[in-house]
Amino acid sequence: MKNFSKLALVALFIASGAFMTSCNDDDNKAAEPASLYAKLGGTTKVSDPNNPGQMIEQGRLSYRSVVDSTITLIVADIVTGAEGNLGAHFAPIVSEVSSGNATNVSILSKNLTDFFSANTGGGATNVYTGLDMVAAHDPAQNPRMGVKSTDADYDKFIGYVGTAAGLNGVTDPQLINEVVAVLESLRAPIVQE
Repeated sequence: MKNFSKLALVALFIASGAFMTSCNDDDNKAAEPASLYAKLGGTTKVSDPNNPGQMIEQGRLSYRSVVDSTITLIVADIVTGAEGNLGAHFAPIVSEVSSGNATNVSILSKNLTDFFSANTGGGATNVYTGLDMVAAHDPAQNPRMGVKSTDADYDKFIGYVGTAAGLNGVTDPQLINEVVAVLESLRAPIVQE
């Protein structure tokens, strides 16, 4: 019984501390939910595995890791001739890489990482300066895009992102649903066929 009383006293002390903290005038505003960028690690600096001796925000690293894995999965399907691959979309870039020039793959990775980082809560330290989504996905405006996308193509792309997220440890269903919601919000400007 004595241990129960001590435990109850400790619980009461913790609860009263939480109550007093929550009554602070600064906390009267409703807490804003954490951004997707924050949930993926936010602005916490970590070592950049691609650039030894440099630091990178964990949120940006999370996006870059998923972006790079997505690109790798797409290329693997193109190389193996997998049914429904996105080779026609990435033909200009794949052609360059086949000739030994990976510059535009790096640009694609950076642009996608910038876009998602800047638009999901990392905008204070991340900026996207690329084309808008309509222009970026229209071969007439962007020579790095092979063909316009259909809904089926975009569904395939979302599948690649989901697989890449899992490969990079993003397995929380709520977090994945948030990522899918962001991707779905981009469907209209990207799907042009």
